[in-house]
Amino acid sequence: MLVVDTWQYFMHRYMHHNKFLYRHFHSQHHRLVVPYSFGALYNHPVEGLLLDTVSGVLSFLISGMSPRTSICFFSFATIKTVDDHCGLCLPGNLFHVFFQNNSAYHDIHHQLYGSKYNFSQPFFVMWDKILGTHMPYSLEKRVDGGLEARPAKD
Repeated sequence: MLVVDTWQYFMHRYMHHNKFLYRHFHSQHHRLVVPYSFGALYNHPVEGLLLDTVSGVLSFLISGMSPRTSICFFSFATIKTVDDHCGLCLPGNLFHVFFQNNSAYHDIHHQLYGSKYNFSQPFFVMWDKILGTHMPYSLEKRVDGGLEARPAKD
């Protein structure tokens, strides 16, 4: 998890700061201002290679996990990523119980005011906190029902 998170944080952040990479590759994923589950994997093939495939290969090689373990781990990571983009904060969701990096956290990143924050994915938020790109949020009730993730007021 640490290897995947480290690679994806730095590559994801670099894609936001490098105008060429953002314009030609990562901006496709950010066309989704309101994320939905299957949009998690809506990205340019080059981005998929640089973010997902390389982080997967590195974590597989560095950790020494078996092929069977890797199938379970990468299936879990994919399901977690899809949940992070679902836009729902459902009661009892174990991903929200065990991980601070969840759908509300990632929704902030997909908003126009949050595109330079909350780069961490898919498990932990440590790199955002260490490197000053963490944008805390609060869940506020919407007039028409449900909750909305908003930047926390200081």
